[in-house]
Amino acid sequence: MPETRFSVRWPDGEVEHCYSPSTVVRQYLTADTTYALDEFVSLCREALDSASLRVKAKYGSRCGHADAQLSQIERKASTYSASADVTCLSIT
Repeated sequence: MPETRFSVRWPDGEVEHCYSPSTVVRQYLTADTTYALDEFVSLCREALDSASLRVKAKYGSRCGHADAQLSQIERKASTYSASADVTCLSIT
């Protein structure tokens, strides 16, 4: 299963490199695109859940790394104002 990395810039300017076990993240996020914080978290939730379920279908259990990445994104997002924006910088 081809893993995918995506980089995001948080509202405070911090850049974070994120992980997905599947290219399915490309169906949800677009590089060089800015999202409202809530929309970004929702898209990541859908993308990483879908990726984790693909791993489960192939290997019998969800991807712990994808679930941990989603938890990290949700935790980080909770520290910002709901009106903040997040930019997806790249997807590789």
